[in-house]
Amino acid sequence: MSIAQTASSESELDASLDVLSRGASVLSHMSLDQRIELLRGCIEGVGAVSRDWVNAACEAKRIPRDSPARTEEVTAGPLATLRFLQLTLQTYQDIRVHGSPRLPAPVEHVSGQCRVPVFPTRQLYDGLLFRPMTAETWLHSSINPDAVSARGTERVLGRDVDPEVVAVLGAGNVSSIPATDALTMIFLERNVVALKMNPVNDYLGPYLQTGFRPLIDAGLLQIAYGGIESGKYFIDDHRTDRVHITGSIQSHNNIVWGTGQQGEQRRLENRPVLEKAITSELGNVSPWAVVPGRYSESELRSQVELIATSIVNNVSFNCIATKIILTSRDWPQRQRFYELLNELLRSIPLRYAYYPGASERFEKFSGRPAENPRRLPWTLLHDIDPAEAPHLLREESFTPVCAELVVDAESDVDFLYRCVDMMNEQIWGTLATNLTVTNDFQVRHAADLDDALRKLRYGTIAINQWAALSFALISPPWGGYPESSLADAQSGIGFVHNTFLLDRPEKTVLRGPLRTKPKPIWDSTHRHPERVAWDLLDLYRSPSMLRLPKLCISSFTG
Repeated sequence: MSIAQTASSESELDASLDVLSRGASVLSHMSLDQRIELLRGCIEGVGAVSRDWVNAACEAKRIPRDSPARTEEVTAGPLATLRFLQLTLQTYQDIRVHGSPRLPAPVEHVSGQCRVPVFPTRQLYDGLLFRPMTAETWLHSSINPDAVSARGTERVLGRDVDPEVVAVLGAGNVSSIPATDALTMIFLERNVVALKMNPVNDYLGPYLQTGFRPLIDAGLLQIAYGGIESGKYFIDDHRTDRVHITGSIQSHNNIVWGTGQQGEQRRLENRPVLEKAITSELGNVSPWAVVPGRYSESELRSQVELIATSIVNNVSFNCIATKIILTSRDWPQRQRFYELLNELLRSIPLRYAYYPGASERFEKFSGRPAENPRRLPWTLLHDIDPAEAPHLLREESFTPVCAELVVDAESDVDFLYRCVDMMNEQIWGTLATNLTVTNDFQVRHAADLDDALRKLRYGTIAINQWAALSFALISPPWGGYPESSLADAQSGIGFVHNTFLLDRPEKTVLRGPLRTKPKPIWDSTHRHPERVAWDLLDLYRSPSMLRLPKLCISSFTG
């Protein structure tokens, strides 16, 4: 049941920080084996509460019991959280036995940069369940191929580093974000966490308290409620050492520089009001470029289904919801592509617009008021002029409006490079981008594609797949491209997840086929996705080959 929580009082917030101050001292002496037992306890706790967790989220978002959209609350909630816990457990066991995390495959050194395979992992039957998808993380050129996890491993082992108290300001849209943000700080960065729930989804707090009871009992986690004042209390208190926020760029700037004209003036003068370190994930105007080429009808449909999914998932209240689709004006299949996309969007039922301010943002970004502010239509704007509507490229909308940006290009390679320039220079954000590319292009123009990937300034680049999958896979680092600063934070500072503890990640490249078989459960056209999602969650809760037959059978019902 989804019940909004009463804001924590100052005395409760104060008591939480007292607990965490003591907990930091406890963590400083906690062995790997003790933390392994905490991970196991959290796996048991999250597994036990997962059904109630999902039901509460579906009730709050008014998702009907027979809707395939319920799957989103499984995969982006307890399932992703369990995957984090299991992969981190394996990393801890690898450190205990081998001295560092065991990578899925050897590191490649290309153009002076390490490219580290991060998916499929050796765990959770990834190679069987997600074949042929792969992901590799590209590191800063200063990192040695023989020591890609050296600093992260040292941090986990706690050598010469004392645990800190981190105020984590949770996101209100996706339930695994506050959970995995907190777990990243505790298990991968060896800190203790004051987690302030977002008022939009604070009904999840009791389920996180139950699932993470071992961490709370150990004094490593405290969960609080309330709005801006509760967050400010945690941020300002002397016992808090660091801040992490998943939210908007405006929220980040208000914390760092202050509000209003004074805050903007302080930003221009580089005089932050925040005197503590801050990390963040701050959203994106997420683009998807369809490189021109000859696609079969089934390949075109498959990619259209993924793009539609990226628009409608979670009512488009995602930082990685596709907002700009780039196509070539001279691409012969452009008309057919948009016929399929418009047809599919019209067939997908409208959803309850649960996130505050969605209807006002819809009017701003679509250019018309919503007929029903509670159920906003999936809206695709064709052939926009960026000069007439620059906000479509420069502001994250957080509403179900997507725009087509038509590119004039002389060839498919020219189109790709023009998209790289537009994404880097004209479209706001550095979190994630997506490319649809024919198999033929990937073979004939491999060097150009690799060059484009090197030039794209995004923390995640997905080829023939939606970048959101990289978030849910957990092993890849998740965050904005590391060129941001306090004054220009873009999509954020730092990374979360990253269960292989990679040092100085720059970007992750996720690759998938043009068609995925069987149909993945995140596809909006899957017929029975929730059943498959629960079978996958059972596998993550208690990995065993005996669970695979049931999961494989259900997977082919989509």
